[in-house]
Order: sequence, then structure tokens, then C-alpha cells
Amino acid sequence: MTEKVRMAVFASGSGSNFTALEQACREGELHAEIVHVITDKPEAYVIERAKQAKIPVTVLQPKAFVSKQAHEHAIIDTLRASETEWIILAGYMRLIGHDLLSAYPSRIVNIHPSLLPSFPGKDAIGQAVDHGVKVTGVTVHLVDAGMDTGPILSQEAVRVVEGDAESTAEAIHAVEHVLYKETLKLLFEQ
Repeated sequence: MTEKVRMAVFASGSGSNFTALEQACREGELHAEIVHVITDKPEAYVIERAKQAKIPVTVLQPKAFVSKQAHEHAIIDTLRASETEWIILAGYMRLIGHDLLSAYPSRIVNIHPSLLPSFPGKDAIGQAVDHGVKVTGVTVHLVDAGMDTGPILSQEAVRVVEGDAESTAEAIHAVEHVLYKETLKLLFEQ
């Protein structure tokens, strides 16, 4: 069998998708390894999760750099040092810019908690509940220069718990943890 795909996970929050992917890699469900975690938030719980899994973490806060370009070049340098092949966004709350897109063309994947193109951007679950839709879901897509506009790789519907964003979020996260690894497995086998 070929070598494992080397991926970096980008996250800004708790890191539950990171944990699901790390477990899938460790248990052989996903023929890949997470070689680095990148976060923009020094208080993100994903840092603790990565340390427990013995995966290197780098915190790169945009405000510490003179420009978005300088920030992205620091990210690129970190990724090259760890020989990263794919970038996997898992709750990373920043738009990816031109330089990073150019360094990893068609090799940046995102997961979003809605059935895109509905409810792109922040608080997609809250948007779905507020709009009173009966069904929302999860989308895995390649990243382009827009906000949640890249080519869709997979989607799965999730019923909205009427008026209850928290319960809807729990249902969405359960789907995310399975759909992301299944989609990446198919993508990496191509």
C-alpha cells in the first residue's frame, strides 16, 4: 500500500472534528496521518486535543503579522516543514487567501454545517433554525477564494430540531464526524 497522506488540520475551536479524524487515522479507517495542527486562537481547545494525540501544534495569530500575505507565508513555511500534502479545515474561522490557495491548489478541504449553498459563513446552524427550515445538513467541499463556495464533494441532510440550535448542532456534529472521514477516504484514494 502507498504511503499515508500527510495532512494538516486547521481549527479555531474545540476540535471535535480533529479528534474524529485523528481517531480514524489511528484506527486505520483513513489512510492518512495528521502531521500538524494549525490554529489562529491560542485558547482553542483543539490545542489540548492535539497535545494529547502527540501531534505538533502551531498557533499563528493573524494580528501578529503585518499582512494577510505575511500570515499565510508563515503558515506555508510551517506546512512545508512538516511535508503537508493536504489542508483539512475543521472549524477554522478564517477565509483562506490567494497565497495559501496557490500553494495547495485543489488540496484544501472544508466541512460546513449546512447544505451549501444555503447558509454559508458563520453561525450556519443558527441561520437555519432562525429561518425555520425543516432540514439542514453538512457539506464537505474544496476551498476556493469565496466563502463556502468551492466545489461540493459530499453532503448529508440533517433534520432541524425546531427552535433548538443546540440539539440541531449535536445532530450535525454526529454527521460531520462520519461524513468528513468517509469523504476524505474517497478523495485520497483517487
